[in-house]
Amino acid sequence: MKHLLLIFILTISLFANGQNLYIKTYGNTKDKAVVFVHGGPSGNSTLFEGTTAQKLADTGFYVIVYDRRGEGRSTDLNAKFTYEEAFQDLNSILKENHLQQVILLAHSFGGLVATLYAEKYPQNVSSLILAGALFSQQETYDHILNSVTKTATDKSNSNQLNKISAVENLNKNSAEYRKGCFDLAGENNYFKMPNPTEASKKLYSDYEAGEFFKTNIRNKNAPLLFYQNEKQNNIDSRPFLKKIKAAGIPIYAIYGKEDGIFSNAQISSIKSIAGENHFALFENCSHYLFVDQQNQFLSQIKKWYK
Repeated sequence: MKHLLLIFILTISLFANGQNLYIKTYGNTKDKAVVFVHGGPSGNSTLFEGTTAQKLADTGFYVIVYDRRGEGRSTDLNAKFTYEEAFQDLNSILKENHLQQVILLAHSFGGLVATLYAEKYPQNVSSLILAGALFSQQETYDHILNSVTKTATDKSNSNQLNKISAVENLNKNSAEYRKGCFDLAGENNYFKMPNPTEASKKLYSDYEAGEFFKTNIRNKNAPLLFYQNEKQNNIDSRPFLKKIKAAGIPIYAIYGKEDGIFSNAQISSIKSIAGENHFALFENCSHYLFVDQQNQFLSQIKKWYK
C-alpha cells in the first residue's frame, strides 16, 4: 500500500509541475537506482516493465520505469518531443525520488536520450548502460538499406527494391525516412531473435496476454513532432560517449548478435568505447535483448555491479 501511495504521490507531484508522467518503481529505495530509458519517439516502457523490471529489482536494484512526456502512458497534448524536454523529465524524476545519481539503462532511441543527458548532467549519472541502444543513426539507416537491398536483389524482389528506392529518395532528416528504414527492417525480421527459446516465447506470450500490453500506447504524432522541433534529429553520439567516459562515468554496452539494425563495424566501435570488460554480445538475440535473453541480461548487469 505504501508503495502504491508513493507512485501516486510522484505522479501527482510531477503533474502539478506541468509534467504528467507515468512512473512506477520496483525494489528497495536503499539499493542502487536504475532508470530505464525507453525507445521511440512514440515508444513506452511497457515491454520492459511487464517482463523485466521486477526481476532486475530482485537482483538488488531500485528500478524506476517511466514513459517520456507525450509518449505511452504519459499523456500530454502540449509535449514538444525534444531532448531538452526529455532532460527535464529525468531531472524531475531524480528530484522527486531524492536521488543525486542514477544508473541510466537505455534501450534503442533511449540510448541517444541517455547519452545526451549524461553529457549535459554528468553529476546526475553514476554510469550508463547501452542496451541495444542507438548511437550512430545514419550508419544504422545506411546498414538497413544496404542489407535489405542485397536480400531483395538476391531474391529478385522488385516490390521490395521499389520500396527501398522510395525510402532512399526521402529527406534523411525526416520522420518519413526514419520510419521507412525501420519499416524495412521490421519486414525483414531485423528485430526478432532467430531461434526463439521456450523462455522467450513465454515472456512475450505472457506480456501480450497481460495488463501491460493493454497499455502499450503508441503516439503516432511523436516522431513527426520530434523531427519538427528537435534540430539534433540524426546524430552520431559516439563523441559524446567518449567525453562521458573521459569524465569518469563508466559506460557498459549490451547488444544482440542478431540485432539487424547494427552493422558489425558499429558493434566493434561501441565495444571499443565501452571497453572489453564493459561489453557483452549475446548469441541468438536481437533488439529486445531483455526478453530474448533475459537471464543472460540480468546476470550480466548483476556481474558488472555486484
